Amino acid sequence: MALLSGCSAEDLPLAAVTVDAEGATRVLVRPCDDDPYEDPTLSGRPGSHEDEPSDDETDTTVWTADGEWSGDEEFPLFSPPDFWEAEARGEQRLVSGHTYRFVLYGQTDDYANGAVSFTTGDLGRLESGQVWADDRAMSAAEFEELAEGAC
Repeated sequence: MALLSGCSAEDLPLAAVTVDAEGATRVLVRPCDDDPYEDPTLSGRPGSHEDEPSDDETDTTVWTADGEWSGDEEFPLFSPPDFWEAEARGEQRLVSGHTYRFVLYGQTDDYANGAVSFTTGDLGRLESGQVWADDRAMSAAEFEELAEGAC
């Protein structure tokens, strides 16, 4: 029955990006409670949120990790936690004109994913203390409430 209904995993605002005082982009991961997640991935593709889908499916920046973890994390965008043993490919820098997507795959009964998509323009609009999540800028406290409420 589930196969026929076309259900797929829901993307929840369980991840955010921010720019620290030194100008480095950081990822914040806030999974539901102690729910495990797996295979965190960062990918980048030409185009912006507003663009029509492109035929160009080339990853311009990417790292992937295989495994299962739980708990909150915060780390530099291009330096995931060592214990994830992430494999990097492509340029490890932000490129203007590209959309980036960080996703972690959930292993709960609802199979919800945590995800955040952003561009360099989105990051440039962040004020001190703000994060980008759920396709908008917000305070870090708002993100923590949003992530908790999504669970």
